[in-house]
Amino acid sequence: MPPAKRHALETLTLRGPSLRIAVVADTHSRPHPLLHERLVALGPDHIFHAGDIGNRDVIAALAEVAPVSMVRGNIDEREVDLPDSLTIDVREAERTLLKILLTHIAVCGTLLRADVLRTAQRNDASLVVCGHSHVPFAARDRGVTIFNPGSVGPRRFHLPIVLGLIAISRDGVALTHIDCETGLAWRPAPAR
Repeated sequence: MPPAKRHALETLTLRGPSLRIAVVADTHSRPHPLLHERLVALGPDHIFHAGDIGNRDVIAALAEVAPVSMVRGNIDEREVDLPDSLTIDVREAERTLLKILLTHIAVCGTLLRADVLRTAQRNDASLVVCGHSHVPFAARDRGVTIFNPGSVGPRRFHLPIVLGLIAISRDGVALTHIDCETGLAWRPAPAR
């Protein structure tokens, strides 16, 4: 019988004009060789790893850049100390600015799975950050924003090697994808 799903809570505090969170996923023990350089250039206040970490040395390397919050992915089944999902309360003084649900498997296509939507609603999360598919995207479903940073691990099929950046300020939230190979903003190719 699989272990019960574990959920945890964390708090991040906005101390300046913005809080910059780098988001990575699906490193599979082999993050892209330029990842460290890209993270240093972004200068994040915090890093999220949305699962499929692989070797925990990956987390130690990320922690050299900024504090890390992480969840267990489907290849991390032996990592019993990792939560399956994590709600992050982003606060400024006594006020919540945003609640984020970090989990590994959250969508079917670009729509939230029913169990993830229930968890987001139960925890008042308006942003779900996930991994698993290796496909970078940002979308909205049933009033919840979904952000998948893509993968910074080994290339899968023809998918890009991409990480994400969440910038939170008093005025709102900006979601950006960064091409790990070039360091430039990434956007999907236009449909033909």
